[in-house]
Amino acid sequence: MSQTKLHVKSVGQGIDVVVLHGWGVNSAVFNALPDMLPEYRFHFVDLPGFGDSPIVNGEIDDWLAAIIANVPQPAIWIGWSLGGLIASLAAIKYPQHVRRLCTIASSPCFMAREEESWPGISPSVLEQFASQLQLDLNKTIERFLAIQAMGSQTAKGDIKQLREWVLAKPQAKFDALEQGLAMLANVDLRGQVSTIKQPWLRIWGKLDGLVPRKVIKLMPVMENTQDTILVKASHAPFISHTDEFVTCVQEWLKSTTNQHS
Repeated sequence: MSQTKLHVKSVGQGIDVVVLHGWGVNSAVFNALPDMLPEYRFHFVDLPGFGDSPIVNGEIDDWLAAIIANVPQPAIWIGWSLGGLIASLAAIKYPQHVRRLCTIASSPCFMAREEESWPGISPSVLEQFASQLQLDLNKTIERFLAIQAMGSQTAKGDIKQLREWVLAKPQAKFDALEQGLAMLANVDLRGQVSTIKQPWLRIWGKLDGLVPRKVIKLMPVMENTQDTILVKASHAPFISHTDEFVTCVQEWLKSTTNQHS
């Protein structure tokens, strides 16, 4: 098991909830959640090489092993975007650690696979990001933040809020950004997500520019899954539509607590 000490900020009292952020940012993007969900104990993880966490070499399995070693178990896992991919893998590989799973604006395969009619980010966009990282780290992250809010009616405010929170912590390390991009490009959990047995809430933004809404129809529908589409939201629904997002998570947590505490 990984010995790396990741930065995990624990807030509140109650049932443990592990929260994972997406690419290019850090756990500060979830600053609003603890006050709105006071009955839970949140563990906000800075992914390896992001925010205050050191780099963990390797691939998604290595990142996940480091996270598992640094958070309580069992816990409810919530993951946004790339964090949702990692949280899904946790539910698959370490089912005893994950009580329930909530993924936000997250796909089991972020890269578009045209030959399989799978919608996603076009390979050229990810390649562009990878090459731009070499030239200008800050500008690339700024551009990525802008794409995240694209389509949202509150895009300007969303980007401002994201930027403010993200800049309050140390800048993401170059190697970690490259690792994360490689995960978005290469990780494909489509064949495994149907093995997830835990209650699984999937929250989507209908206007998401990174995870097209066509993905929703291609996801496995099982007894344990629930899909919620926020019609006016883009890729960061917990920022653009915080109240709606929190209500949705709260109701789901309450409805599944009795079955799976």
